[in-house]
Amino acid sequence: MIYAENILETIGNTPMVKLNKLTKELPCLVLSKYETFNPGNSVKDRMALQMIEDAEADGRLKPGGTIIEGTSGNTGMGLALAAVIKGYKCIFVMADKQSKEKVDILKAVGAEVIVCPTAVDPEDPRSYYSVSKRLGEETPNSWYVNQYDNPSNAKAHFLSTGPEIWEQTEGKITHFVVGVGTGGTISGVGKYLKSKNPNIKIWGVDTYGSVFKKYHETGEFDEKEIYPYITEGIGEDILPKNVDFSIIDGFTKVTDKDAAVYTQRLAKEEAMFLGNSAGAAIKGVLQLKEHFTKDDVVVVLFHDHGSRYVGKMFNDEWMKEQGFLD
Repeated sequence: MIYAENILETIGNTPMVKLNKLTKELPCLVLSKYETFNPGNSVKDRMALQMIEDAEADGRLKPGGTIIEGTSGNTGMGLALAAVIKGYKCIFVMADKQSKEKVDILKAVGAEVIVCPTAVDPEDPRSYYSVSKRLGEETPNSWYVNQYDNPSNAKAHFLSTGPEIWEQTEGKITHFVVGVGTGGTISGVGKYLKSKNPNIKIWGVDTYGSVFKKYHETGEFDEKEIYPYITEGIGEDILPKNVDFSIIDGFTKVTDKDAAVYTQRLAKEEAMFLGNSAGAAIKGVLQLKEHFTKDDVVVVLFHDHGSRYVGKMFNDEWMKEQGFLD
């Protein structure tokens, strides 16, 4: 009989799926690493489990403890699934720009959720960074995950996602494109792929309102680059330690409107029901067209599932309110 001992054993080994219609103008083969096949429907299941197991191993997370984290939703889901199996409590802190579905899904798997304002500085005591850090200090027998600076985040992708992509493409991959938030995926996958072939290009997809692209190009952390944006899961107003800029060859920025419109187009033209960052990622691939030749194999990673965004990017009334649909 073939079965997993528990749901955590089904994390990883996600499929690679070719894009056809949206990429027909490109000269190359474009493949998507389709991470919604993880049990929590996102790539974050990989690093959530890795961070928990590493914290257990060195004593930061003790039996019966409480896991505390600031999350845009997907890391929280991965942590919550592992917590159910392993017997931990979870408190998650989210910004109020995240979809209602994300909050409800976390509550559905037993987590406590605290919602904080988006439009405040990271150092503001009301920000979701500050609140999650404070709760970690105040809550007895708790562990504050801090996915942004936790090295187990990138480690998970060096150990699992990167090798899977290399094997699935038989080492033929030439470009890896992915949205950047905490930086764990791009840095872990990028480090592994470049260890196999230093000529592979690693491209990050950023959003307007985030500091990554300018910092990578100039070394300047420009606060004038920072302003509120709608796209979820990518971009930052801080520099997480998990973003290894030395591994990244370049960034392309995608607008909120393009990210939302291409999220809908993935569903309607490729039958890929995916999250907001997938729309940004595929638009980023299209923007990088001049970098690709007919012999290239481009892999774009799709982070999460469309069910998290039914009230937003898949709601035409919401899209019209934002000015994204005529």
